[in-house]
Amino acid sequence: MRDSPFDRLAPFIQEYIYRHKWRRLRDIQAAAIPAILDGRDHILICSATASGKTEAALLPILTQLHEDPPSSIGVLYIGPLKALINDQFARLDHLLEVSDIPAQSWHGDVAQSKKQRFLRRARGILQITPESLEAMLMRRHHELGRLFGDLRYVVIDEAHAFIGTDRGVQVICQLERLARLQEKPARRFGLSATLGEPQLAMDWLRGRSPLPVARIDSRQSSSIQLGLEYFLRPGSERKSHASTPEWQSDDSLLANDDDYYSHIYAMSQRERKTLIFANSRGAVENIGLNLRRIASRKRQTGIYHVHHGSIAAPLRESAEAAMKAESQPACVAATVTLELGIDLGQLDQVLQVDAAPSVASFVQRLGRSGRREGAASRLFFYSTECQNQAKHFGEDIPWNLLQTLASVQLYLEEKWIEPPKLQRLPLSLLYHQTMSALYAHAGLRPPRLAQQVLSLSPFQHVRGEQYQALLRHLLEIEHLERDERGRLMIGVGAEKLVNDYRFYAVFRAEEEYRVRHRSREIGTIQAAPQIDATLVLAGYVWRVLTVDEARRVIDVARARGPQIPPWRGNGVPIHGRVMRKMRQILLSDNDFHFIGKRAKKRLAIARSAAQRTGLAEQSILPLAPGRFLLFPWVGTPALNTLCLLLRQAGLGLKQNAPYFVIVETGAESREELTSALQSLRHSPPAASELAEQAAPEALLIGKYDEFAPEALLREAYSVDQLDIPGALDCIGQLRADAMPGESEREPPPA
Repeated sequence: MRDSPFDRLAPFIQEYIYRHKWRRLRDIQAAAIPAILDGRDHILICSATASGKTEAALLPILTQLHEDPPSSIGVLYIGPLKALINDQFARLDHLLEVSDIPAQSWHGDVAQSKKQRFLRRARGILQITPESLEAMLMRRHHELGRLFGDLRYVVIDEAHAFIGTDRGVQVICQLERLARLQEKPARRFGLSATLGEPQLAMDWLRGRSPLPVARIDSRQSSSIQLGLEYFLRPGSERKSHASTPEWQSDDSLLANDDDYYSHIYAMSQRERKTLIFANSRGAVENIGLNLRRIASRKRQTGIYHVHHGSIAAPLRESAEAAMKAESQPACVAATVTLELGIDLGQLDQVLQVDAAPSVASFVQRLGRSGRREGAASRLFFYSTECQNQAKHFGEDIPWNLLQTLASVQLYLEEKWIEPPKLQRLPLSLLYHQTMSALYAHAGLRPPRLAQQVLSLSPFQHVRGEQYQALLRHLLEIEHLERDERGRLMIGVGAEKLVNDYRFYAVFRAEEEYRVRHRSREIGTIQAAPQIDATLVLAGYVWRVLTVDEARRVIDVARARGPQIPPWRGNGVPIHGRVMRKMRQILLSDNDFHFIGKRAKKRLAIARSAAQRTGLAEQSILPLAPGRFLLFPWVGTPALNTLCLLLRQAGLGLKQNAPYFVIVETGAESREELTSALQSLRHSPPAASELAEQAAPEALLIGKYDEFAPEALLREAYSVDQLDIPGALDCIGQLRADAMPGESEREPPPA
């Protein structure tokens, strides 16, 4: 065995490393090279963003392909985003330019001529999205042996983006379907920077493969620089100065939108390359629009860009190119589309507007900066709050600020990241993989279909009678039909659905309108606006000229003035660990060295109010006779379950997820209410009974759930969406917090 990991790499890779003046291999690369070259296991590679994970997998893989070329596609690289695949393809193309190993990116934006040329002699590396791989499994079933018969390796990049999602289940189904074609199973390598429970990730990666999963962790660490400031911005629902809390009129906290965006602009001007994250497309557009307006007044055009999934691909690529160009400053406002591993060059700092959707997302975004050797990862938070009338104390707490601090502290103090949640009865995926198998095989007898589908590891908990119930229902609604030989075929009710390219995706994509300016596509929006309405897209305001409903095309012209929000969005579930940390921060006197004066003052006001209203000692506050404010401090699944339990007990409630619940009851005191809750805790309903209380629309979680029978949907809801132990523990905590003498306390402001 040769001495060093570098010496074991193929000559063309060594030459590439010399030519690009790498000072050394990263520690994750040095560890992965012998593990891949000498081992036979699947491997989960865990390392920080920009630590060289992709090269850690690919360098030894390419070495083995160079020494022993496969007779088919040898490497399947699966990425979650087309942009990430494009970026990795460009990097790989440079590495392979002096080798004889072909590589091809494959997704909806790649020309058919390139795909066909690659397929004629399918070798080397195929970089693909799950959706394009699904299309290949369905439409090229009879070619799969030739294409993948000698598949050696599967690389799943940004694995955390798949685990616990329908796409992640889809990927494992795809790999297990491909494994049926191979005499020797392909090794799988998962790459991730943010995994809450690595063992769950390892179990997911393995599926039903006979190979075990090893794990490689990086020992490298980098310094972190954090900052946080708070802005109280004008709201849209102010009624009168007298009806709002006094602190909302505090000049030291209040900032108009010009001050707010000017502060972000000034921060972006401190460094050459800045990436700004916001949690919605509308917020990203408003940031880009206002920064461009300020820059225009200062004659600094061409610096600011926007990037999200509804922006046309050429404009997104232009933003990425501006960030990579070393000769000019650039700033991009983005959603999750730039959270993953797209190489943006030497990024100086990251700004995050409002709390990141999760701790995992915060860690990913933090890791986008600090890529220069010795440089710190720099992230500055902007926590915002609207100056609206607060109806009660629950609406007067700076939840966004608390969630930001909780996410930061959970990671810095404990290195904690949310674990993935795996479904036991994924009905949407079960429908999808059933129809995919029937399409690929042009029909199957029921026993053969059940063997093909239920042998896939994501469906290991699906019982035979449950699958029979689904198939009977699909026959009733004509999504399936039987031929004269007893085979199940795709029925007339599903033909249009399955033959549409959108079927390959297991996530919902709303119908959208393409927006054009002088025949140039700008992007897409969800709803058709009125003629002469204005909207913001790609960081500019546009006036609507025409709307072609049949072709779903909108023509626009540049404009000024107010704009409509062209997208809708849903809230992101919050983990119970984050909620408990938020409570701890609110009720403590801990100081945070990285937060600014405004944030310190707002946190102090909230802490003082928590003491004054009694929230420091108890989680049930009276609002009015028979009306109470509950602070459960639990995650979203437990909170939703609690609300179902309360309805089951006959209590009227108004839910403001994910932070508090308002209960209306005949109880006159907190003790009466907690006594009723304790009775509910001692005699809770079964999960199946509780699922009966869920509204029908709440059952439709997956893209294809609407095609499953309601009884099966309620069964899936009971096992995958309810958290009865968490809700009952919450009731126990509410009871334990209850103390006599609430009449002596000052009631929360109404």
